[in-house]
Amino acid sequence: MLPHLSPAHAAALRDRFRETGYTPDGVRALLGGAAHDALTRGEPEPAARATRDGGELGTLVRMLLLEGTEPEAAVTAALGDVGPLVDGGLLHRTPDGLRAALDIRPYGESGGDGDDGADWWVVSDLDTPAARQDRDHVTGVGGASLSLAAAMVRRPTGSVLDLGTGCGVQALHASRHAQRVVGTDLAPRALALARMSCLLSDVEVDLREGPWFAPVAGERFDQIVSNPPFVPGPARVDYVYRDSGQAGDTALAALLADLPGLLNPGGIAQMLGSWLHVRGQDWPDRVRSWIPPGCDAWVLQRETVDPAMHVGTWQRDAGLLPSSPQARAQAATWLDWMESEDVEGVGFGFLLLRRHSTPGTEATIVVEDLPGELTDGLGPEMAGWLDRTAWLRANPRDDDLLAARLRLAPEALLERASVANDPDVDGWAAIRTTVRRWGTPSWEHDVDDVAASLLAGCRGDLPLSELVALLSYAHDLPEDALVGAMAPAVRELVRHGLLLPVDGWDAATPGGLGATGPVG
Repeated sequence: MLPHLSPAHAAALRDRFRETGYTPDGVRALLGGAAHDALTRGEPEPAARATRDGGELGTLVRMLLLEGTEPEAAVTAALGDVGPLVDGGLLHRTPDGLRAALDIRPYGESGGDGDDGADWWVVSDLDTPAARQDRDHVTGVGGASLSLAAAMVRRPTGSVLDLGTGCGVQALHASRHAQRVVGTDLAPRALALARMSCLLSDVEVDLREGPWFAPVAGERFDQIVSNPPFVPGPARVDYVYRDSGQAGDTALAALLADLPGLLNPGGIAQMLGSWLHVRGQDWPDRVRSWIPPGCDAWVLQRETVDPAMHVGTWQRDAGLLPSSPQARAQAATWLDWMESEDVEGVGFGFLLLRRHSTPGTEATIVVEDLPGELTDGLGPEMAGWLDRTAWLRANPRDDDLLAARLRLAPEALLERASVANDPDVDGWAAIRTTVRRWGTPSWEHDVDDVAASLLAGCRGDLPLSELVALLSYAHDLPEDALVGAMAPAVRELVRHGLLLPVDGWDAATPGGLGATGPVG
């Protein structure tokens, strides 16, 4: 029987969680920064010590977050009648007391601009090595789901589809900016846990069972988000949350091909994905070939790993010991397949698509590496990319660019690198000048002295044509030649947000909302 909880029992449990302080802020306050950080690293003892005098909240933290067994009387004092929780498969009764049968974790989203944020509770399977090896294991809030949530464009919209909802994390986030949210999943157990996540969090989501887009056939959405089973490997399903059943990255390519039919004109889709680096093939060209007609696309590769690292990482994620006979046999099959397919590496990253509002629109398709460390959520950057590419499309000619007033982004930095070992130069000899965005992503472009002067002049008050004329005179350069050299570079600087248009700019504030993360 699948885990279950009635709406009435979910509401009662939610009230008790709030009364006891079993919320993201409440648990952090009880544990303190050091113990909470230790719990996040998988070190439970500091958290256990911090709960000693924690009363009812301490009881819940030890049982639900630290997988301890607590006296039934203490749990009843904290939660009231525990019968429905035992009968529904949330708690397990033992001779020594009650322990958690599922992971029920406080989670939330920070607010801003007068918004108080949201407190939620996410229900998933226990994160133990034995539990993770179950084929139908439902994962909780991990690094991948946090990255996708932080990359989600958060502008008010009519409808959002969470494809492959799992425990319901993305659907919870989408509920903050969408009028209607639909979540689908192939796995009945995942939908059961997602339903409990939504009930406990008092969030209405239309949950439907079925493969891929089958549950929403004939419907269209304004936004689609998905953390699909994207791990490339042989055509098999060891774990439902991870494996598509199709060989390599063919499932991702097929998913992208189907997206336009599920999007309203102007609608966007965001997902995580993984793709193969195949010997003799350019990986950006491979991925670019998957983008369906009638769409803009931005593919950001966050990292690349070799086949051995790829296999080992996902085996450890599944709770396997790579040196065990079972894991070695699985790894041998996996690596043999990669060798037969000439796989040199595996890339992982973010994909953003926008269906064109007008048929025949020239597509913008960009496939590139994400520079630097990902320290901040990509949501504002994704929203900004959509706005900037729309502006560039609306201003396609050099004359349009020259008429525009541009301003340098406030986070732009000019950096000069010099060496002191040039025998022909006394002192320091400049070897490179770059303009770079501070923060995430840290886009970087090489510039010469003329381009650096142009950027310094972009303060939003003069059109680009006047700045080019001034530079032409100051550097004794033909104006036409300067325009020909500058225009492509300026467009790239606009696309990466280093130069921002002042006029004809309809960008909505992308907001700064992001996941506060699961407790522990």
